[in-house]
Amino acid sequence: MLVKRIIPCLDVSNGRVVKGVNFVNLTDVGDPVRLAKYYWETGADELVFLDIAATPSGKNIMLEFVEKVAQNIFIPFSVGGGIRNLEDMREVLRAGADKVSINSAAVDDPSLISEARDRFGSQCVVVAIDVKKTESSKWEVFVSGGRKPTGLDAIEWAQQVAAMGAGEILLTSMDRDGTNSGFDIELYQEIGSKVKIPIIASGGGGTAEDFLFLFQNTNIDAALAASIFHYRRMTVSSLKDFLIRHSIPIRPISRKGVRIK
Repeated sequence: MLVKRIIPCLDVSNGRVVKGVNFVNLTDVGDPVRLAKYYWETGADELVFLDIAATPSGKNIMLEFVEKVAQNIFIPFSVGGGIRNLEDMREVLRAGADKVSINSAAVDDPSLISEARDRFGSQCVVVAIDVKKTESSKWEVFVSGGRKPTGLDAIEWAQQVAAMGAGEILLTSMDRDGTNSGFDIELYQEIGSKVKIPIIASGGGGTAEDFLFLFQNTNIDAALAASIFHYRRMTVSSLKDFLIRHSIPIRPISRKGVRIK
């Protein structure tokens, strides 16, 4: 059985890590390189960096922080935000990222997914899908940092990106983002049953029990969280210890935890 992964997420805006609720009301959390090193040393399986200001502002992703992160950690990490084409992907991977996450660009041009698969390999291609539940109880895909509705049905879009060669889906419930109210189990059960590629669940994880419930009741491969780790409500190592005690297959911690001064 494949182990489940625990992935801290670092939303980056203008060179700083920020966090909000439902994609708004952002507050400064800290330096991305410093936080990345802390999470690596305390047992994170992977990291996700999302430059949330790049796409809405039309700016390119800041490669300097990607290079610095790659020099300071020794676990896989993916980078997204402001990536519009194959050349942007190439630059991010050359800067040291292991995977590239695309969202708005994939919706604008779905062929980019298969082109990226052919150029870099599906293992490098993550498609981020940000969704909100509609009045008709469906999930709609949003892009541009959650600012722009697309009219796309999330289940159909997830099936399409999987068929086009994405290696993984980062699936975020915007309704649960930053709320610490628990993962949207219905969402992950529904899409997890429809696609055969790995899915990272994001949005709502607030307690160790939330992660346990997610892994016990879905076939989700990984869980991503931000505020609970950023604000030290729990550490990655303590969460992993809890999950291991409850028989969830998790990669053991081999490094001592450290504190950021």
